[in-house]
Amino acid sequence: MISTIDIGIAVLYILFIVTIGLWPSRKKKEGTTSKEYFLAGKTLRWPMIGLALFATNISCIHLVSLAQSGFDTGLLNGNFEWMAAFTLILLALFFVPFYIRSGVLTLPDFLEKRYNKACRDWLAIISILSAIIIHIAFSFLAGGIVLKTLFGVNMYVSVIAIALLTGLYTIIGGLRAVVLTETVQSIVLITGAIIITGFAWNKVGDWSHLTTVLKHQNEMDKISMLRPIGDSSGMSWPAVFLGYPVLGIWYWCADQTIVQRTLGAKSENHAKVGALFCGFIKILPVFIFVLPGLLAYTLYKTGSLDLSSLPTIIQNGKAVPDSKGIYTLMIQQLVPKGLVGILVAALLSGLMSQIAGALNSIATLASFDLYKRFKPETSDKQLVTVGRVTSGIALMLSLALLPLLNQYQSLFEGINDVIAHIAPPITCVFLLGVFWKKASARAAQYTLLIGSVLGVTVFAINKLGAGGSFIGNIPFMMMAFYLFCFCVLLQVTLSYVYPVQHTEDSSRLYWKSVWEPLQSKGWKGIGNYKILSSLLIVLMAVLYWFFR
Repeated sequence: MISTIDIGIAVLYILFIVTIGLWPSRKKKEGTTSKEYFLAGKTLRWPMIGLALFATNISCIHLVSLAQSGFDTGLLNGNFEWMAAFTLILLALFFVPFYIRSGVLTLPDFLEKRYNKACRDWLAIISILSAIIIHIAFSFLAGGIVLKTLFGVNMYVSVIAIALLTGLYTIIGGLRAVVLTETVQSIVLITGAIIITGFAWNKVGDWSHLTTVLKHQNEMDKISMLRPIGDSSGMSWPAVFLGYPVLGIWYWCADQTIVQRTLGAKSENHAKVGALFCGFIKILPVFIFVLPGLLAYTLYKTGSLDLSSLPTIIQNGKAVPDSKGIYTLMIQQLVPKGLVGILVAALLSGLMSQIAGALNSIATLASFDLYKRFKPETSDKQLVTVGRVTSGIALMLSLALLPLLNQYQSLFEGINDVIAHIAPPITCVFLLGVFWKKASARAAQYTLLIGSVLGVTVFAINKLGAGGSFIGNIPFMMMAFYLFCFCVLLQVTLSYVYPVQHTEDSSRLYWKSVWEPLQSKGWKGIGNYKILSSLLIVLMAVLYWFFR
């Protein structure tokens, strides 16, 4: 349990965030237009875009589960953070130009212009469902576990309270409120993570002491990001480099919840640089989210961290501490009073920012891609109302899913397991649509349908007791790659069976060559997107070489 002063800091922080969230709508007497509500009036600049992208991505799940993975397997799951930098480069260079120039409000809208209405409807429904499950429900679950551990309150009571407060400013204020709060929350979240990393590092001593402990335990592979083929983790280097792009391109380049921040950009350059700025920030999580878990493992093995308060689980025939609560345990044992409140604020930042981003995305999709499609005469005021009502319904559905999702041992792996079966057909139709002239509407429509059904079927086989089958033995990262290859083969084949018939819109929404996107000049100096992309690639290559 934490002290009264820390509880006070956490409560004040929540009130502060809600106030900031409600601030943009304080003078809106004449009502909010749909463009202002869903895309912040197209006024977002690159620093806010970058920080908002990071905040929408990072949640309690990352703080809790990445620390857990650091404790269990070392730096390995940091690949999900560092590989994101490469997909953010793809977003900035190849996808943002089409999204901005085509003037779309949503990604399903983009699919309609490139393919047809059926593709738009399918993606809108899948995007809403994935936002409810992946971005909101899993975040609620992680937040509820943390708050229960720290405050001793019932998980559902704390989650409902956070849901109501986050929903309040998100539903009223729209994207501008979301981005304003996400900017503040990113700074608080990073600060809190640095604090706990600093205390854990100070307790361990230095890098040589950490490696000495790992050598003694015969676990030096814990500091390696690239594991050999056949590694028991299921995340060998081929699985990472082949499987992650399938997940990452959907998540960073084709998921409305994430990409909506770039759609609200003031200009194409602000959108590009904002995405690349987020790519640089994504370097940090390995050191401030994953590394603390590895430091905790080192402290545990040297007797400097007491895990007796954690529940035990049976692993390989023996009882071991359940590492799911390692992050909150570190907060309780390593951080002094007063600073604990800041750490709780960081956890709440991760929870509230992702939920807020997802709710605004759901509101946009439901309003523009579903409601207005069938009632085109709908006014701006009615669209905003529909978005607000949909956000409220999404909150309730997310809360209802908590008991089901709580069955995962690792929430972070649970999320990526779900994404691995959802992403392949969506990644396929976006990539082929942007890079291949002959990708046809009918082929994309069938690929989305068949690929999604196949993904759900494979997922169900694994979860309904067939884990020992051939399918059940395939790591989820490689499964994502295999499903993607099937979808590519399917769409290419069907594109020849049903040849493309380009419309005026679709004929402008594919690159004639890979180099065409680089013809845009961009800003001068270090802020040029080409220079930033090159720097990011070089930096990531150096980091991977060091932690190979």
